[in-house]
Amino acid sequence: MLASDTSAPQPPPVAPSRRRWLIWAPVLLACLAAGAWLGLRYSTTGRQAALASGYIAQVTCSCRFVSGRDMASCDTDREPGTEVVKVEEDSANRTITAGVPLLASRISRFDPEYGCTLDPP
Repeated sequence: MLASDTSAPQPPPVAPSRRRWLIWAPVLLACLAAGAWLGLRYSTTGRQAALASGYIAQVTCSCRFVSGRDMASCDTDREPGTEVVKVEEDSANRTITAGVPLLASRISRFDPEYGCTLDPP
C-alpha cells in the first residue's frame, strides 16, 4: 500500500476555459451595457429626450417665474407624452432643471431683464 492512497481525494482543478469566462464575462457585459447606453444616448430617442427636456424646462420656468404660478399649476401645461421628463425647481437660484434620466438634462434660468433662457447643453 502506498501512502498517497490514504489521503482524501482532491477536487479536479477548474478548467482553464471556465476560468477565462469568469474573467471575461463581466468585461463583456460592461461593454455591451456601455454600447447600448451610447446607442440610445446618440440615437433619435436621445435627441428627442434632449428636445423634450429643453422644452419642459423653458415652459416650466416661464410658468413658475414669469407668471408666478406654483409648480402644481405648471404641471398642467405639459404636453401629453412628456410625463417621463422629471422637473426640479431651485427657488434660490431661480432655475428649473428638466431631464430624462440617463439620457438628457437641460436647465432654464430666470433673469428679470431677459426672462427665462436655456443654458447651453
